Amino acid sequence: MLGARVHTCARDETQLQESLRKWQAKGFQVTASVCDVSSREQREKLMETVSSLFQGKLNIFVNNAATFIVKPATEFTAEEYSFVMATNLESAFHLSQLAHPLLKASSLGSIVFISSVSGIVHTDTGSCIYGASKGIYVCIYSDSEWST
Repeated sequence: MLGARVHTCARDETQLQESLRKWQAKGFQVTASVCDVSSREQREKLMETVSSLFQGKLNIFVNNAATFIVKPATEFTAEEYSFVMATNLESAFHLSQLAHPLLKASSLGSIVFISSVSGIVHTDTGSCIYGASKGIYVCIYSDSEWST
């Protein structure tokens, strides 16, 4: 059978299950986990599940999780700042570390980082913190040490 086997995650179980039903109804091979990627423990559990489902190998890993709070940086609370950074930056870094051995095991692995134009140039979106959390992708993940 041609096509990809996919495992995805989301914080909201109701929305995740609804999406899963739609994808499976179309014949897609998709499994899912409820996971708040801002939590280190949940990220580790997610990647244990992924490793088990895919027999310790991955061909592709997509970092697509993000959160966005619209407000001036001067009005961010410490908790809001930490949540944006944990979701947008720390999760991508940590999940990539956890996925790296699985990608190497496949000999064909690739990591995809979904960034934002806000991470490269100023945009009038109402959150420079979001832009900062995405802009660092260009620096960290263009390094060849992530190459499998």
